[in-house]
Amino acid sequence: MPTKTNANTAAQDEADPTTDPVRWRILSVLLVTIFMTLVSVSIVNVALPSIRHGLNASEADMQWVLSGYALTFGVVLVAAGRAGDIMGRGGLFLIGVTIFTLASIAAGMAPNAEWLNGARFVQGIGSGLLNPQGLGMIQHYFRGGARGRAFGYFGTTVGLSVAIGPVLGGLLIELGGADLGWRLTFLVNVPIGVLAITLGLLWFPRPLISRLPRTGSGLRSLDPVGAVLLGLAVLAVLFPFMEGRGGALIWLLLPAGLVLVWLWVRWERRYAGLGLSPMVDLKIFSTRSYTNGIGIMALYFMGVTSVWVLVALYVQEGDGKTALQSAAFGIPAALLSAYAAHWAGKRVARIGRKLVVAGLLIGLFGLGLSILVVILVEAGLLSIWWLMGALSFVGVAQGMVISPNQTLTLAEVPLEYAGSSGAIMQTGQRIGTAIGIAVITAAVFATLAVSSWGTAMIMGLALVALVVMLALLVALKDLRDRKQ
Repeated sequence: MPTKTNANTAAQDEADPTTDPVRWRILSVLLVTIFMTLVSVSIVNVALPSIRHGLNASEADMQWVLSGYALTFGVVLVAAGRAGDIMGRGGLFLIGVTIFTLASIAAGMAPNAEWLNGARFVQGIGSGLLNPQGLGMIQHYFRGGARGRAFGYFGTTVGLSVAIGPVLGGLLIELGGADLGWRLTFLVNVPIGVLAITLGLLWFPRPLISRLPRTGSGLRSLDPVGAVLLGLAVLAVLFPFMEGRGGALIWLLLPAGLVLVWLWVRWERRYAGLGLSPMVDLKIFSTRSYTNGIGIMALYFMGVTSVWVLVALYVQEGDGKTALQSAAFGIPAALLSAYAAHWAGKRVARIGRKLVVAGLLIGLFGLGLSILVVILVEAGLLSIWWLMGALSFVGVAQGMVISPNQTLTLAEVPLEYAGSSGAIMQTGQRIGTAIGIAVITAAVFATLAVSSWGTAMIMGLALVALVVMLALLVALKDLRDRKQ
């Protein structure tokens, strides 16, 4: 006969999600889906020439194949995260997967560029719905060292998807030919999406979605006005960088975006003052580890994301390599990133922010080494394939920075705001990525207009290193804040 103590312990275990063994199954569903969404992004980069030929698409159409997805993804992130906090993350996660999978079918069957871009917009909405739920569920089900390991597996998944995506895209295009090949790069998401939905329905706890109360705050608990204001602010900030050739007037959206952010902050304070639950608890921004972590992440993505764009341009345009050969340059870095994320995930609870600082230093070393390799290649002293070795250090840095920084940034965030807080961090990543790619590639092409590809590549990598150095300064500031 069980004792009273044993009964109490069993009741606590049942109520505590961090002791439920099913959490590792749930994590596997999250990782499968995240793998699908990230592979989809890297595959499309490789498939762009085939898409342009197959649909007779314009350069503007091709830009929106990439930008449309990123735009809707960034706009819905925070609102989707807050909705998951209130209504249930599992159900919204599965809705996001379903939307993403159906949009992948629509993209794969697209008869023209307009249809494809519409499908990509919808894909972005699906990805924006599911991603903050994934971060929120990891925070909900894992604590301490286990959370670090979970985010480590997350980082490993990111690394593997980045490595596999371009190669898989190249193989599918080779197998399917000019027209069918690029369609397969979208349709490959379908079996993965179906698997994720099936496992989610089997393993996610019930209820999947909680209905909003008919009385009391009801719909107001979702803070719809705050959601619209922040969504418009993100749209206003992102759009000029994604459609930079739209003329000077389009850049007026930037100050408009800042005004919308100010209005959003005023609204959130007023909402909380009325005793209602705001979209984002602005008090979390007084937590230094959270604000420092967002700064590190935004700056890191602002810089390092551009590295792989520059490598693809330099290797293909500057040295005449094929798209598949170009994809191979990132494979060692991606695999090392996957291993480093797993290694760092086991140690982040013990080492803390020093792990991120070390990763940023390794990244700076890799960027400096890459600049040296380009100089020697241009001098005829090295083969361009040596760049793979230099970029491997950037891969190690990625594994040591991204997942550990996520763990440390979200460590002190209240669970009831886990989804929206994680989504704000992801929004910072998206804004950083858009600004970085726009500014750094513009500097590279400006340099290319008066010099060689080698000089332009060195300019681009130097700008990336400058931004990563700023991220390092923020990480060192966080170290000091923690000591105080």
